[in-house]
Order: sequence, then C-alpha cells, then structure tokens
Amino acid sequence: MSQLSEDYPGKDLSIDELKSKLQADANVDTAKANKFPTEIIDLPSKGLLYSKNNPLSTGKVEMKYMTAKEEDILTSQNLIEKGLVIDMLLRSLLISNGEGKKVNYDDLVLGDKNAIMVAARVLGYGADYPVEFNCPKCSSKITDSVDLAKLDNKDVEITAEHSNVFEFKLPLSKKTLSFKILTHGDEQSVEAEVKRMKKKSLSKNISFDLTSRLKTIIELLMETSLRVE
Repeated sequence: MSQLSEDYPGKDLSIDELKSKLQADANVDTAKANKFPTEIIDLPSKGLLYSKNNPLSTGKVEMKYMTAKEEDILTSQNLIEKGLVIDMLLRSLLISNGEGKKVNYDDLVLGDKNAIMVAARVLGYGADYPVEFNCPKCSSKITDSVDLAKLDNKDVEITAEHSNVFEFKLPLSKKTLSFKILTHGDEQSVEAEVKRMKKKSLSKNISFDLTSRLKTIIELLMETSLRVE
C-alpha cells in the first residue's frame, strides 16, 4: 500500500477528510472551466505578508458564488462534527489570486482567512447577519442585525513588505525575538502537535495549546538566553 510523502499537505487527514479536500479542489477546477460568476475580494493584508512569488502577494483573491455543491458541504454532518466545514467551503469557493493563478489555502494568514469567510457569507446569504444576545444589565434577550458589508479592517503598521517576520523586544529580559503571524497551515500543524502530545501525556488535564502555538509563532530569539538579568 502506497504512503503519502511527509510534505504532502493532506498527510494528516483521514480518508473522508482527504476526499472532501480533493472534492473542493475539483470544484475549483470545474468553476474555472464553466466560468461561474465570481467576485474579486481585497485581502486585509494587501498581500504584504506573502513573498513576492506567492500568488497571494497580489492582495486579492477571486471567489465564486455558492452553488448546490457548497450547500452540500455546509450541511455535511461529517465535516461539521470534525470542525472542517468552513475550511472545505472556502477551499471550494476560492478560484485564483485575481490574476488567474491558483492560491494555496494553507498559505492564508488568519486575518485574510477570516475576511474571506465574511465575504463568503455576504456573497452567499447577503450582508445582514441576525444576532441574539442577553443584555448584561437586565439579562433580557435582545435581537439585532449586523451589516457585514460595513465591517472595517483593522490597520496595522507593516515595516517590511512581502515578509511575515516581525521583531518584538521582551519587556523584562530586553531580548529581541522575531515572530510571524500564523497561517492556516500553521494552525493545522499546531492542532496536530497538540493531539500528539495529549496522546503521550500521562495527565489528561494538561493543555499543550499555548506552548505549541508559541513555538510555531516565534521564529528566532536574537539573543541566546531568556534569563532575566
């Protein structure tokens, strides 16, 4: 029986999950062939967090409108139970980088991924998003509607273009470290590592999420010691 190589993006997926991923990729190819109506979505990062040779460096993605196939993804109980329904939906909707080049979904930084998710909701069901919450003072139930089309991006200063590496000076040790913003692929790696560590741990009450996430975020410690002087 053949095995998937270590660098294959779907090597940690189950058979059902791998089938869903391949189906989503096939839906993209079908959309290109049949010229489904699409929209160009601006990424909050403006493409500045991706290397120049990455298709996402255009700062835009092309997204097709939802069809019955995407409705099937949204109602798949298997994907819902595994927490994969949104990712499979977005994989299916993404067509290109706006210039005809296919994008790698795993390369998306989380802010861009969230923006694409909101855009998918607007294109599929409209901008009005009904919400229901309890009043913190009187505990009465309040219903309202949020206009998703009016959501603003939060601007941050990016000093180096086409680089996902930032520097931060630690307040106590005064050491400088470099870190990156997690991508979807990084998130998947963190989740896989947490699952592996939980299986090896003798205590079921220990959470490895924070340390695993920090190990992935921190790229390099500029000094060799974190000892407080």
